[in-house]
Amino acid sequence: MTPNLLKMANDFLWVEKYRPRKIDDCILTDNVKTNFQSFLDNGEIPNLLLSGPPGIGKTTVAKALCEELGADYYVINGSDEGRFLDTVRNQAKSFASTVSLTSTSKHKVLIIDEADNTTNDVQLLLRASIEEFQKNCRFIFTCNYKNRIIEPLHSRCAVVDFGVSGKDKQQLAGQFFKRINQILGQENVEFEMKVIAELIQKFFPDWRRCLNELQKYSATGKIDTGILSVISDASVDELLDALKQKNFTKVKKWVVQNIDNDVTSLYRKIYDALYPKLGSQSIAAMVLIIADYQYKSAFSMDSEINFTACLTEIMSECKFKNG
Repeated sequence: MTPNLLKMANDFLWVEKYRPRKIDDCILTDNVKTNFQSFLDNGEIPNLLLSGPPGIGKTTVAKALCEELGADYYVINGSDEGRFLDTVRNQAKSFASTVSLTSTSKHKVLIIDEADNTTNDVQLLLRASIEEFQKNCRFIFTCNYKNRIIEPLHSRCAVVDFGVSGKDKQQLAGQFFKRINQILGQENVEFEMKVIAELIQKFFPDWRRCLNELQKYSATGKIDTGILSVISDASVDELLDALKQKNFTKVKKWVVQNIDNDVTSLYRKIYDALYPKLGSQSIAAMVLIIADYQYKSAFSMDSEINFTACLTEIMSECKFKNG
């Protein structure tokens, strides 16, 4: 993407336009924010592994840290080029081995986004890169599942867990509610507070998804209760009937209508719905199928095809109880 196109995208997309540039502006629990503030106070950061659910702000925090420290940074996306050993080797070495002439920070920073989507070979290469370029460069890895990070890489990083416990949920949701009010005010969008509260509750703690949904439905200049029916939870009753009837056309139609929902939640919803409906011998097969495709979804370029394949295999391999 050219610089002009990138600027246009950043100006248009709310998630970029309103991305916090300072740690103090990031929506974080007090303990996590204190950790990052201590790095700023010290004027440098260790190698970091930021772990937590999608959309909670791990990459935003990584970039804000670098910008506040005045560090040159470069981002490699693990779901894209991060899966190719030669690409990572060339990009990492090219960036990490050179000295910045403009940075006010002690080190450059290489951000590996979605590092849990990289292969073990790539992670071993990154482990070696940490040691090779330690005088000049620090590494920040973000991941949704830290158990997918190999131990030799994991052990060389300070781990910051973005997971939200019950006591912190209300505090963070309140902060985001206030932030959304400010954004909608700046965008001159009318809104009902009840709708915003329900939207946050539905997608918590995926701030990115929540903001993207708001922007999508703000085109009319008003966000009201009408959108709640559009973003309501997917009903699986129709899907269960289609699976039982082995009706692929209806299964595919259901996927198309519901794939915009959070895919991880869909897998869980289908698991919960199928468990009491299947014969005892089919339950184990269903669990293994869903687990397999849920894992594959992290690497899949087309979530609709991957999800349809999962349901097709369930339809083929699993038998429903009579009645």
